[in-house]
Amino acid sequence: MTSFLGKYYYALDPKGRIIIPAPLRDIIFKKYNNSKLYITNAAFDKCLHIYPLEEWSKLEEKIKSLPRMEEAVNYFLRRVIASVLECEVDKQGRILIPYEHRQDAGINNEVVIVGQLDKIEIWDKVEWDTVTDPQKVDAKAFKSTLAGYGL
Repeated sequence: MTSFLGKYYYALDPKGRIIIPAPLRDIIFKKYNNSKLYITNAAFDKCLHIYPLEEWSKLEEKIKSLPRMEEAVNYFLRRVIASVLECEVDKQGRILIPYEHRQDAGINNEVVIVGQLDKIEIWDKVEWDTVTDPQKVDAKAFKSTLAGYGL
Protein backbone atom coordinates (compact mmCIF):
# COMPACT_ATOMS: atom_id res chain seq x y z
CA MET A 1 0.00 0.00 0.00
CA THR A 2 1.43 3.39 -0.97
CA SER A 3 -1.48 5.68 -0.11
CA PHE A 4 -3.44 6.29 3.07
CA LEU A 5 -6.44 3.96 2.81
CA GLY A 6 -9.01 2.45 5.14
CA LYS A 7 -11.25 3.34 8.06
CA TYR A 8 -10.34 2.64 11.68
CA TYR A 9 -12.21 3.10 14.94
CA TYR A 10 -10.32 4.20 18.05
CA ALA A 11 -10.77 6.12 21.29
CA LEU A 12 -8.77 9.04 22.59
CA ASP A 13 -6.74 8.31 25.67
CA PRO A 14 -7.16 10.62 28.73
CA LYS A 15 -4.39 12.91 27.43
CA GLY A 16 -6.03 13.39 24.02
CA ARG A 17 -3.78 11.01 22.08
CA ILE A 18 -4.80 8.49 19.44
CA ILE A 19 -2.98 5.56 17.97
CA ILE A 20 -2.25 5.92 14.28
CA PRO A 21 -3.35 2.58 12.80
CA ALA A 22 -0.44 0.34 11.77
CA PRO A 23 -1.20 0.39 8.01
CA LEU A 24 -1.20 4.21 8.03
CA ARG A 25 1.89 4.34 10.25
CA ASP A 26 3.71 2.05 7.82
CA ILE A 27 3.10 4.57 5.02
CA ILE A 28 4.35 7.43 7.20
CA PHE A 29 7.52 5.46 7.94
CA LYS A 30 8.16 3.89 4.54
CA LYS A 31 6.82 6.29 1.91
CA TYR A 32 7.35 9.52 3.86
CA ASN A 33 10.53 8.51 5.69
CA ASN A 34 8.96 8.94 9.15
CA SER A 35 8.41 12.62 8.40
CA LYS A 36 6.89 15.16 10.70
CA LEU A 37 3.13 15.44 10.45
CA TYR A 38 0.97 18.53 10.20
CA ILE A 39 -2.45 18.55 11.83
CA THR A 40 -5.03 21.16 10.89
CA ASN A 41 -8.73 21.89 10.73
CA ALA A 42 -10.51 20.85 7.57
CA ALA A 43 -11.72 23.83 5.57
CA PHE A 44 -15.41 22.92 5.50
CA ASP A 45 -15.94 19.64 7.31
CA LYS A 46 -16.01 19.20 11.06
CA CYS A 47 -12.91 17.02 11.13
CA LEU A 48 -9.13 17.26 11.23
CA HIS A 49 -6.58 16.59 8.50
CA ILE A 50 -3.10 15.16 9.04
CA TYR A 51 -0.52 15.62 6.29
CA PRO A 52 3.01 14.25 6.04
CA LEU A 53 5.59 16.98 5.40
CA GLU A 54 5.84 16.20 1.66
CA GLU A 55 2.08 16.52 1.11
CA TRP A 56 1.84 19.59 3.36
CA SER A 57 4.61 21.28 1.35
CA LYS A 58 2.68 20.66 -1.89
CA LEU A 59 -0.41 22.26 -0.38
CA GLU A 60 1.61 25.23 0.89
CA GLU A 61 3.03 25.85 -2.58
CA LYS A 62 -0.46 25.84 -4.11
CA ILE A 63 -1.70 28.28 -1.49
CA LYS A 64 1.22 30.66 -1.97
CA SER A 65 0.27 31.09 -5.61
CA LEU A 66 -3.34 32.08 -4.87
CA PRO A 67 -4.55 35.70 -4.78
CA ARG A 68 -4.73 36.99 -1.20
CA MET A 69 -7.49 39.42 -2.13
CA GLU A 70 -9.85 36.52 -2.80
CA GLU A 71 -12.33 36.00 0.05
CA ALA A 72 -12.30 32.19 -0.29
CA VAL A 73 -8.50 32.15 -0.10
CA ASN A 74 -8.56 34.27 3.06
CA TYR A 75 -11.14 31.93 4.59
CA PHE A 76 -8.87 28.97 3.81
CA LEU A 77 -5.86 30.76 5.31
CA ARG A 78 -7.78 31.61 8.47
CA ARG A 79 -9.46 28.23 8.91
CA VAL A 80 -6.76 25.82 7.77
CA ILE A 81 -3.36 27.50 7.75
CA ALA A 82 -3.89 29.35 11.03
CA SER A 83 -4.73 26.09 12.81
CA VAL A 84 -1.80 23.97 11.62
CA LEU A 85 0.54 22.42 14.18
CA GLU A 86 3.51 20.15 13.67
CA CYS A 87 3.38 16.78 15.43
CA GLU A 88 5.20 13.47 15.46
CA VAL A 89 4.26 9.85 16.00
CA ASP A 90 5.61 8.74 19.38
CA LYS A 91 7.25 5.37 20.10
CA GLN A 92 3.86 3.83 20.89
CA GLY A 93 2.46 4.95 17.51
CA ARG A 94 0.35 7.78 18.95
CA ILE A 95 -0.10 11.45 18.19
CA LEU A 96 -1.50 14.11 20.47
CA ILE A 97 -4.63 15.82 19.21
CA PRO A 98 -4.37 19.29 20.77
CA TYR A 99 -7.34 20.41 22.86
CA GLU A 100 -8.18 23.30 20.48
CA HIS A 101 -8.28 20.93 17.52
CA ARG A 102 -10.53 18.50 19.40
CA GLN A 103 -12.86 21.39 20.22
CA ASP A 104 -12.93 22.74 16.64
CA ALA A 105 -13.70 19.29 15.21
CA GLY A 106 -16.15 18.30 17.95
CA ILE A 107 -14.03 15.27 18.81
CA ASN A 108 -14.97 13.73 22.12
CA ASN A 109 -13.87 10.17 22.81
CA GLU A 110 -14.62 7.79 19.95
CA VAL A 111 -12.95 8.70 16.67
CA VAL A 112 -12.84 7.41 13.13
CA ILE A 113 -9.46 7.63 11.40
CA VAL A 114 -9.84 7.64 7.64
CA GLY A 115 -7.18 7.29 4.96
CA GLN A 116 -7.71 9.78 2.13
CA LEU A 117 -4.84 8.90 -0.27
CA ASP A 118 -2.47 11.81 0.52
CA LYS A 119 -3.75 12.70 3.99
CA ILE A 120 -5.48 11.25 7.04
CA GLU A 121 -8.79 12.51 8.40
CA ILE A 122 -9.87 12.29 12.02
CA TRP A 123 -13.59 12.48 12.78
CA ASP A 124 -15.71 12.26 15.87
CA LYS A 125 -17.60 8.98 15.37
CA VAL A 126 -21.04 10.57 15.66
CA GLU A 127 -20.17 13.24 13.06
CA TRP A 128 -18.67 10.59 10.73
CA ASP A 129 -21.82 8.49 10.95
CA THR A 130 -23.89 11.57 10.09
CA VAL A 131 -21.89 12.73 7.06
CA THR A 132 -21.52 9.24 5.60
CA ASP A 133 -25.16 8.19 5.98
CA PRO A 134 -26.27 7.29 2.42
CA GLN A 135 -29.82 8.35 3.27
CA LYS A 136 -28.69 11.94 3.85
CA VAL A 137 -27.21 12.58 0.40
CA ASP A 138 -28.75 13.11 -3.01
CA ALA A 139 -27.66 9.71 -4.33
CA LYS A 140 -28.96 10.33 -7.85
CA ALA A 141 -27.02 13.60 -8.18
CA PHE A 142 -23.89 12.10 -6.64
CA LYS A 143 -24.04 9.09 -8.98
CA SER A 144 -24.33 11.41 -11.96
CA THR A 145 -21.42 13.58 -10.84
CA LEU A 146 -19.19 10.60 -10.11
CA ALA A 147 -20.11 8.94 -13.41
CA GLY A 148 -18.94 12.15 -15.11
CA TYR A 149 -15.54 11.52 -13.51
CA GLY A 150 -15.53 7.91 -14.65
CA LEU A 151 -16.19 6.49 -11.17
